[in-house]
Amino acid sequence: MNISHVNHVSASLPSQARAESAKSTDGNSFAQLIAEKLGEANLQQQQADQNIQQLMAGEADSVQDVVLSVAKADLSFRMLVEIRNKLIESYQEIMRMQV
Repeated sequence: MNISHVNHVSASLPSQARAESAKSTDGNSFAQLIAEKLGEANLQQQQADQNIQQLMAGEADSVQDVVLSVAKADLSFRMLVEIRNKLIESYQEIMRMQV
């Protein structure tokens, strides 16, 4: 994930302007980025499961490739969990703010 810059959004902007400024430079919104990363993590998990099944069936070429695919899937899952935790923390912090 590459974050090139952070847009400063004023509360006085209209909702359409806020939605447009929330988009990243390549046109993807934050929600689209999260959905994309979630899909990638799911694919990695499915690939790891398939590699494990092949290893158990004796069809896998190398144990290292299976372990590597499982480690990649685990790392992707952990990253998504941390993103979720940070989003929850941010939401709770906003809810504690007095307006």
